[in-house]
Amino acid sequence: MLSASVVTRRLLLQRLAAGTSVVGTFLLPPALHDAAAARPDPHHTAHKKSTTHRSAATRAPLPLVMLDPGHGGKDPGAIGVSGTFEKNISLATALELKRQLEASGRYRVELTRARDVFIPLDGRVDRAQHKGAALFVSMHADALTDHSVRGASVYTLAQTASDAQTAALARRENSADRYIGRSWQDTSPEVSRILASLVRQETRIGSVRIARDLVGSLDQDLPMLPNPDRHAAFVVLKATDIPSVLVEMGFMSNPHDEAALRQAAHRRLVAQAMHRAVDAYFAGFGHLTWDSPTGPARS
Repeated sequence: MLSASVVTRRLLLQRLAAGTSVVGTFLLPPALHDAAAARPDPHHTAHKKSTTHRSAATRAPLPLVMLDPGHGGKDPGAIGVSGTFEKNISLATALELKRQLEASGRYRVELTRARDVFIPLDGRVDRAQHKGAALFVSMHADALTDHSVRGASVYTLAQTASDAQTAALARRENSADRYIGRSWQDTSPEVSRILASLVRQETRIGSVRIARDLVGSLDQDLPMLPNPDRHAAFVVLKATDIPSVLVEMGFMSNPHDEAALRQAAHRRLVAQAMHRAVDAYFAGFGHLTWDSPTGPARS
């Protein structure tokens, strides 16, 4: 039987001027349930004072965003035309995005690795699931044999690749072992396949949403690949109960992309675009806001 924490639909209520009305039904990742329940009602002034003076200990936890800097340690990832390692670019940009997200006061943020260390793909997914992440963002900068190709792109999980280039990218990023959820290790392969299919149908809704938010935001500031919203069977995106996306920030094989990604100012620009997308993604859940430890939440 599927755990109730895996697939949950929550009925969101909003108090309107004429009374309490049903606004809609949305899929919420498990880590957002408490945040939705704890949303303060701006029109209910009788409880405004008590809400304002709630202690930090009683607040629902902020949603956890898990950032996954690709590669690391013995795995350098792609090596740029001037010798830059992908693992260093992905970590530096993830640290900058972490800084920006935490500074907003809206999120908790953790990294699958915060230093130059090798972590298997299944270990990255396992960490996100163990921590109860509401969103998983894997960050990369790959290389191609065609050095003229440049631009950012965003990928979600699918059984088949959207194009040959993406299929080749997935093969390079994936390890030999496929990730299998721990809770299904004692079930038959057929049951595991059915359970995974059911959960992924729900999780994919969130993954597609964050991918579209990322493409729209990155496109404002960065060169993009043609048709930048792509999909393939990436192992690192196989957390069945967490909306997950992989971002290629550019190509280390392209001299212009590599030179840009070596600059802190450009990485800050990439992080700002991803920050906007994360804000848009969480705001899309019925325009939820969270109490900020540093000040009022923004809407």
